[in-house]
Amino acid sequence: MIMKAKKLLAVLTTGAMLTTLLAGCGSQSNAGAQADAAQTKPAVASGDVVTLQIGFENSISEPIGQGLEKWKELVDEKGDGSLKIELYPDSQLGDKSKLIDSMLLGEPVATLADGAFYADYGVPDFGIVFGPFLFDSWDQCWKLIESKWYQEQCDKLEAKGLKILTSDWAYGARHTLTVKPVNTVEDLKGMKIRVPSNEIQSVGFDCLGATSTGMALGDVYQALQTKTIDGAENPLATLYGRKLHEVAKNLILDGHVLNFTTWVCSVDWFNSLTPEQQTLLLETGEEAGMYNNQVQQKSEAEYLQKMKDEGVNVVQPSEEVLQGFRDKAKSFYDKGAQFGWSDGLYDTVRAAMGAK
Repeated sequence: MIMKAKKLLAVLTTGAMLTTLLAGCGSQSNAGAQADAAQTKPAVASGDVVTLQIGFENSISEPIGQGLEKWKELVDEKGDGSLKIELYPDSQLGDKSKLIDSMLLGEPVATLADGAFYADYGVPDFGIVFGPFLFDSWDQCWKLIESKWYQEQCDKLEAKGLKILTSDWAYGARHTLTVKPVNTVEDLKGMKIRVPSNEIQSVGFDCLGATSTGMALGDVYQALQTKTIDGAENPLATLYGRKLHEVAKNLILDGHVLNFTTWVCSVDWFNSLTPEQQTLLLETGEEAGMYNNQVQQKSEAEYLQKMKDEGVNVVQPSEEVLQGFRDKAKSFYDKGAQFGWSDGLYDTVRAAMGAK
């Protein structure tokens, strides 16, 4: 990831130098440059334009939304106009499950999804990446996505009809926001905590002592407001972006999942693109992911301060308290047979991520 960051810095620096150079040229030079560009990139007939609709649950103002805007911008800048991205935040195209079902029909849509969802769609081993307290650091996440094991899971997913476009997007460390204070893992006992509708995250929170409740993100605010649920978990950007802190005033920074996310589309749709369009989509998706990660890192401290300023009680758990969470989470990894995992999967993945 350090190498990728350096590559991105080089791209940004080159772009800045080019902008300065062009600004210093006269109007005649600009006209000439535009004419050359027009010859290099001939106009594409509207009927030849392919559009990928990216639907997602988050607000466009969240880091993930800003990352998507960068992806759209990069496709426009680096492409020949034959491929476009349209963005649909706030579940405008439906929830994640609906979008994935549409992909399986070959429709030109994409969404963000994670290993827990891929487990439900026929690649059970993928689910472990969303297990509680699996990763010790973000570096382990980035090492894992470049491993042979991870590529094997992507290949299995493609056989099911789903194509992962990029995996280097940090969604954020997932924390727990509740209507009642949580100071230790024991305080979760009996609390109804909203999780995305997949088995891995449901069982993961059940192992921590809570009662997990699958629910679309757009329904969480009202459910917290009416006390239908007692809490929800997500990265700070999402918790704040959905204004959930207005109706749940207690936050524990447990970081139970270091959540890197992927963008996925239909294999059939992806294979219908030209090789040039495929390369454009993959390369710009990775570059936008690096941009997203920079925004994500910067914004986390800002969102936390905003929540404190708006009256949220924030618990920074001690190492002893976090160890209590980890100890509770260990039972999750004993349930491999329930999830259909390969033998020794936990040890395989820990080795692939470079964990000791």
